Order: sequence, then structure tokens, then C-alpha cells
Amino acid sequence: MADNAATDVETKREIRTERRDGVAVITVSDPARRNAMAIDLAEDLVAAVKDAEADEAIGAVVVTGEPPGFCAGADLSQLGAAGGSREDGLRRIYQGFLAVAECTLPTIAAVNGAAVGAGMNLALACDVRLAGPKARFDSRFLKLGLHPGGGYTWMAQRILGPQGAAAVTLFGEVLDAQEAERTGLVWRAVDDPVTAAVELAARAAAAPRELAVTTKRTMRVTDTLPAQSAAVDVEIRAQLASLDSPAFAERLAALKAQVSGRNK
Repeated sequence: MADNAATDVETKREIRTERRDGVAVITVSDPARRNAMAIDLAEDLVAAVKDAEADEAIGAVVVTGEPPGFCAGADLSQLGAAGGSREDGLRRIYQGFLAVAECTLPTIAAVNGAAVGAGMNLALACDVRLAGPKARFDSRFLKLGLHPGGGYTWMAQRILGPQGAAAVTLFGEVLDAQEAERTGLVWRAVDDPVTAAVELAARAAAAPRELAVTTKRTMRVTDTLPAQSAAVDVEIRAQLASLDSPAFAERLAALKAQVSGRNK
């Protein structure tokens, strides 16, 4: 019976995508390992993100984990398997996190359980994070005697600032949903992170798709600029293009009609 039960759990090992209201909900599902990111799952995650980007009906992405966990980090048991080097194994695992970080569509992490070790990479890789009641953020790298990887230190410092990143990474501070919200690690603590994430993501998905993609790309460029004047120069080209778009004309006409109707 125990063997059969274990087999039943193993069959759930997958990256699953569900489409809701123009949003691709991507779930990392390996509950027996608390959704630790193994090489095969990382490769499937890359494919799922690419599929969402290629689907014109999808305007945003939500990433979550199979309950009760979010992601327990990288599955290090496969490193060096099949004759590959440990470095190669790590890089293949981190490709999954990077695919989310480099996704052209707006992304939200629905953190419904523990994000541990490199599992924090998956949450940090998203544009916005929502945390449920069972969310917990635990870097745990140093406690395990392991150096952080996958760009974790870069993301943590950008999101939490130097002091917050040091508290979590060097001093082992573990944050629950409320503390994560207070420190700015998450945008909001919510009762149902997946539902809330889909509702939020649907707003981005309702915008013209190319406009959302271009705006996200612009935000990444202007974030690196030293002055507002430089940002004006970057933004104006894309803004002029949007002024000539059919989507802008249609939405402006609809707004004018709505305002006119209120004034009657």
C-alpha cells in the first residue's frame, strides 16, 4: 500500500498550465518534494512560459505551487547525473527561474506556502508577489552551508534593499505573509493568493497585449537610467507609437462616448 501511495504522488510531478480570463496560471506540482525544482521540472517550466508568451490570448502569467508548498528550492539530488557536471546541473535548474524572470508578459507569484532556498528565486523572479496565510519566505542557504545562486542575491537586494536582503540572507530572518508585506517583499497579503493573483493579472491581460509587453520592457530599461530626462527620451518613442494604434483610438472613442452619456 505504501508503494502504491508513493506512486500515486509521483504521477503528480508536472508543470501544469490553466488558462483563466486571459491569464496563464502555471503550477509547479511535485508535492512529495514540496515542489522542489528538479531539472526536468525546470525544463517544463521554461516550455510553459514560452507557450504562454506564444499564445496571443494570454496577457499575463501567474506562477504558483501545488499545495501545501510553493517551492522548496532546487532539487540538488540530480546534480552531476548522467555524466554532466554539477555546474551544468545547476544552470539547467536555474533556467526555469530565469524563464519566469525574463518573461515578456506581466507576471505574478501566488505564494501559497513555503518559498525556501532557491524557491525564493521563483517568487522574486515575478513582477509582483502576493502571499497567502501559509506563505513563508526562508532563504536558508547559509543554514544549509550553501552559497546562494541563480541570481538570488541580485534580486533580493533590488527588492528588499541592502539591509532587508542581509537580514533574510545573512541573518536567516524568516518572513511570514504579514512581515513580507511590511518589508515590501510582497505587494499584499491575501486569503486566497491564486484567486487574488488571477484577478490582478486579468487587469494586465485586459490591456492591449503588445502595449503591456512594451511597457514592461520600457520599465526594465528606465529602471537603469540615472535621470528622469533620460526616461522621457526612452518612453516617448513607444508612447508616440501607441497614439497611432487602433487600440488607443477604440478605447478613447469608448471613453468619450461614456463621458458623453453621463452628461446627458
